[in-house]
Amino acid sequence: MTLQANDFIDRAAAYGYDFYAGVPCSFLTPFINTVIDSERLTYVSAANEGDAVALAAGQALAGKRAVAMMQNSGLGNAVSPLTSLNWVFRLPILLIVTWRGTPDVADEPQHELMGQITTDMLETMDLPWEIFPDRAEAVDEALARAEAHMNETGRPYVLVMKKGTVAPAELQTQSAPTQSRGAITFRPAPYKEPTVSRREALSHLVERTDPAHSVIIASTGFAGRELYAIDDRPNHLYMVGSMGCAPLLGLGLAMARPDLDVIVVDGDGAALMRLGAMSTLAAYGPTNLHHLLLDNGMHESTGGQATVSSGLSFAGIAAAAGYRTTYEGHDRTVIDQMLGGSSQGPAFSHLHIAPGTDKANLPRPAATPVEVKQRLMAHIGAGS
Repeated sequence: MTLQANDFIDRAAAYGYDFYAGVPCSFLTPFINTVIDSERLTYVSAANEGDAVALAAGQALAGKRAVAMMQNSGLGNAVSPLTSLNWVFRLPILLIVTWRGTPDVADEPQHELMGQITTDMLETMDLPWEIFPDRAEAVDEALARAEAHMNETGRPYVLVMKKGTVAPAELQTQSAPTQSRGAITFRPAPYKEPTVSRREALSHLVERTDPAHSVIIASTGFAGRELYAIDDRPNHLYMVGSMGCAPLLGLGLAMARPDLDVIVVDGDGAALMRLGAMSTLAAYGPTNLHHLLLDNGMHESTGGQATVSSGLSFAGIAAAAGYRTTYEGHDRTVIDQMLGGSSQGPAFSHLHIAPGTDKANLPRPAATPVEVKQRLMAHIGAGS
């Protein structure tokens, strides 16, 4: 008998799975449709598969269980966060990956190679996997194995779904997730030479935030190292790798913990890498999410290679995407505006900063990524 979607979803709920993020696949259609139509579950439509992984990782940072769903052809989009976010920080999530292009099933030519290497890719990334259960009575055992692995290692577990595993289910809910039609506050900033340094901007941010009620997630590279040099607080998370994933990690955390102000410090290079994330943050971002983009027009930590940000207004993009309040400027007041009581979230600030870093006084965090994560989770009462 073909598995009904709720045969899995109801049993997964007993383990705490009520948050799903993903990118659709025809194999997943009945599963995703059932999740969307459920009033007790949250589904976030991600711009790409790596974003879905980072979103689920943000829920894990809050001590919750979450699912990221994708087609195996999109597994490549998820390699970066799976290997340099979830694996490094030990953030356990459940992955449901469809298996297009299996040798025994006729499929489109674009799935042939990925069908041959899907399980090899998972094993190369140190991701244990098993076939998604096709019988209701097998679901509990699969979930128990996933839970045991996550508790032991703190890392993801994968269920690989074959064609026809889940019985068809029509989508009943047709409403789009967009929560606004554009920003209520946005004024483009006329060009002038930036004078504020990254350290000055981050020092001001640290002064303006209360560690007891906030979390600051700093993008990979100099942003995290500068934040650490200014003050190593328990509410700080310093990203390593997974470039561009900080906003999605912050979104997952902010959705799980509406009692916290979640502030994401981004960079122009990182934002450009996952520009689609801004549409997701605008559509789903809660009022407690603040997105600060520090733009010096270059990849400074790798030698100062220019980005294309000189031709962009990130705040303009954020406003068009639907962030409720967006600001752009060349001084620290845009941070005050973003955090101010009159701002409606999700709020965004694009601060143009001057290049230049005192590398001689730019330490790397002494704690390991896992220790930083554990400290943060303990600080916000999320367990580990």
